[in-house]
Amino acid sequence: MASALQTSCRVLGRAHARRANIPRSCRAIFFATRLGPSVSAYTPCQALPTRSRVPHLCCSAGTRRMAALAIDKELNPLLKGGSLPLYDKVDATHVVPGIRQLLEELEAELVKLEQNLKRDWESLVHPLERITDRLTVTWGIVEHLKAVKDSSELRAAVEEVQPEKVAFLLRLGQSKPLYKAFKEIQDGPGFKNLTDAQKRIVEARLKDATLNGVALEGEEKKRFNEIEQELELLGTKFSEHVLDSTKKYQKLVVDKADIEGLPPTALGLAAQTACSKGHEGANAENGPWMFTLDLPSYMPVMKFAKNRALREEMYREFITVASEGDLDNTPVINKILELRLEKAKLLGYKNFAEVSMAMKMATTETANELLEKLRLSSWDGALKDFEELKSFSKSKNAPEADDLSHWDLTYWSERLREDRYDVNEEELRPYFSLPKVMDGLFNLAKYLFGVQIEPADGMAPVWNKDVSFFQVKDLAGEPLAFFYFDPYSRPSEKRGGAWMDIVVGRSRVLAPRGSSVRLPVAHMVCNQTPPVGNEPSLMTFREVETVFHEFGHALQHMLTKQDEGLVAGIHGVEWDAVELPSQFMENWCYDRKTLMSFAVHYKTGEPLSEDVYEKLKAARTFRAASLMMRQLHFAMTDLELHGRFKVGGSETVYDVNRRVAEKTQVLPPLPEDRFLCSFLHIFSSASYAAGYYSYKWAEVLSADAFGAFEEAGLDNENAIKETGRRFRDTVLGLGGGKPPLEVFKSFRGREPSTEALLRHSGLLAVAS
Repeated sequence: MASALQTSCRVLGRAHARRANIPRSCRAIFFATRLGPSVSAYTPCQALPTRSRVPHLCCSAGTRRMAALAIDKELNPLLKGGSLPLYDKVDATHVVPGIRQLLEELEAELVKLEQNLKRDWESLVHPLERITDRLTVTWGIVEHLKAVKDSSELRAAVEEVQPEKVAFLLRLGQSKPLYKAFKEIQDGPGFKNLTDAQKRIVEARLKDATLNGVALEGEEKKRFNEIEQELELLGTKFSEHVLDSTKKYQKLVVDKADIEGLPPTALGLAAQTACSKGHEGANAENGPWMFTLDLPSYMPVMKFAKNRALREEMYREFITVASEGDLDNTPVINKILELRLEKAKLLGYKNFAEVSMAMKMATTETANELLEKLRLSSWDGALKDFEELKSFSKSKNAPEADDLSHWDLTYWSERLREDRYDVNEEELRPYFSLPKVMDGLFNLAKYLFGVQIEPADGMAPVWNKDVSFFQVKDLAGEPLAFFYFDPYSRPSEKRGGAWMDIVVGRSRVLAPRGSSVRLPVAHMVCNQTPPVGNEPSLMTFREVETVFHEFGHALQHMLTKQDEGLVAGIHGVEWDAVELPSQFMENWCYDRKTLMSFAVHYKTGEPLSEDVYEKLKAARTFRAASLMMRQLHFAMTDLELHGRFKVGGSETVYDVNRRVAEKTQVLPPLPEDRFLCSFLHIFSSASYAAGYYSYKWAEVLSADAFGAFEEAGLDNENAIKETGRRFRDTVLGLGGGKPPLEVFKSFRGREPSTEALLRHSGLLAVAS
């Protein structure tokens, strides 16, 4: 999840958002739903080679300015047209002049559109799509580089022009001529003749304009725009505080006794990190070892380190990220919540949760009903999980058995899982090398959806040497889409989490010359364990699931058959349905045929044994109730903060967290727990604000969708292929062109049920 998820940057001006950094049980799977269409939608002006050749003495000021702009566009790689961004050329120096020039041009295009409005589809929607595309694609290049190649210079450049970008989006979103034109289309006699996708676009534009304050006037409009500007800055500050605070912690260990229990992969990574920080000669065997709060470093300590004091230190650091000194996000959180509430009231809503739900499948009531149903199905199981941990640790004579704390839970959970299922996740890493996993994933896509994926390195500029580029084709060899894959953690410059992001979207309007449609391009970004030495990246099973998850997002973007760019792929899909394809793909990690196709020892070629596969499958529901309760805690806290909570009232945000924990966590949070200070999902942008429940909402849909394959018979190849093609044609193919419930029913033949999710989680008996 995306997307770490981003808010959709709607056609009428909602701000582009950022990503998250959440532990696996609340994994940062997030992605951006931007407006889509791309740099290929425009071409560079005919440019003079240098500024010195502009004829200053014989031209008017306006002519000189246009000539200078032409030069800038030719020289600035951020503005150069073409099918793919010049990621290897763009740097911080290009951002301010490039974005300002672009905004000036787009303002002129918008004025022209408003002054020459016609109430027909091509005259209204096509120019609007071109305008929004140019901004979202160009700004998307900047935001992407900031996420994967952060620097102080890039931050400063973004900070300088971000208010101007937001101002233009507000100007676009609050355009009364555009609103009236869409309203006239909706109310006119021709509306019934539009396609379903076109009707969805009109309805979404009107609703989105309303949420962008199109009806506000005078002081209310001025204040609304001030709030939007401030929220954008606060979201950026929140995200940067988390990144800087996470980077700040470095634990150097020199005594071998202090790292007892840690597997070779973790020690190799820790030694490699120490080397990168100036400790020459560090190695896995003799150290020194450096640990950070980056998940590939942090999680092995929590799972395997026998040193309880080390686990406690790192846990306390982890839950207090961005909560102290100049990097304290507490005042940022309070201001964000205060401004969101004020914004909601300006729009006529009681709270921000209602604003969020206006563009989703659920309502506040139905979201809370689902969360409570899942909570009741899981609470007794979570109590049982905790008692089992206490009993098991006591049987192993653990001194802490009668007083288990938060830094003990992951450690003893891993020991119990090993004991019960005889499965050690670290020992399985050699069977999950990245090249083999990707081969298996691509073969699955071919089997289910009839597409073939081929390496296309060298076809596209990349931002890091570890980034790969791929081409997606149909079985006849016709290109369908492209995507980048950036797999490894780079804590010094790359935001944590995992996400899928849009480079460009499918669009008929923005088709290159000679083509009928522009093909979609995506990013897939992960933060998994990098290669150590000469070995490939050896993945944990959780990292395998994450790659499958992000690929599910990418598939919905890339395999769309919708040619209306504003609802193609993930565009226009209600936020609480957008995790369906991603969570659906995770299920295939437990499918025997799929898993065994890539679970091969990277050195010996030995396949994973049948016995280990059965144990891995059986362990799927291990502590499922506890993991469910953890996700429910995040979702319910989110809805409380954006629903009933008021800054300056009787409770602090941390009081709310503790109150929700009384019914979601068996072990209460520590008094100093400040996890909210790093909860990027809901505070770095509005994407998951009052929307974190979407993971569970969509998981109901995804589990039920996978149930169709189970009913077809997972060993029945013909039936699975037929079901896979139907999934491609509906869930992956229809995009936002139909309401998600209709899309689901087109695939499943009925409305969704929670039965499959509870069954997959091992909680069905508890629920009944």
